[in-house]
Amino acid sequence: MSDQRGEMKVFGITGWKNSGKTTLVARLVEHFTALGLRVSTVKHAHCDFDIDRRGSDSHTHRMAGAHQVLLSSNRRWALMSELKEDAEPELEELLQHLQPVDLVIVEGFKMGDQPKIQVVRRSNNAEVLPAEAQPIVAIASDAALTPADYGCSGPLLQLSDVPAIAEFIRQYCGLKL
Repeated sequence: MSDQRGEMKVFGITGWKNSGKTTLVARLVEHFTALGLRVSTVKHAHCDFDIDRRGSDSHTHRMAGAHQVLLSSNRRWALMSELKEDAEPELEELLQHLQPVDLVIVEGFKMGDQPKIQVVRRSNNAEVLPAEAQPIVAIASDAALTPADYGCSGPLLQLSDVPAIAEFIRQYCGLKL
């Protein structure tokens, strides 16, 4: 999967809650950026989340009914859009808001059509994802298991071996260093 510019590669990390997705994504971002790649992330949240602090100016603007609030400083900027009654945007739509990078790592979005690695920890939740979660191209786990049992024809990767997982993603996406 790539955006309209055809350059940006998109790869997903998915799995059930508390499987270690966020830790793996953070370690992959560190690894890829150390190699000189530009990486962005997209994180799916399942609940009503808020990045504003109650009482902040941006929160006040949003609570007043602003459709979008752009917060900017000399260190970063953030754009918040209120959906109100609109449907949650699909991943493809969200990707259009990102600046071009070498790789976008998507956490969550189980049902998206981006290639993804499923993180499985036997101690937390080793259930198979629904068929709609395909394509799952590899399994990363802290246990010895059979990827085919998870609907995956790809390899089993050791969850603690971030360089090996990163190399799999790099080769899968055709990223050049």
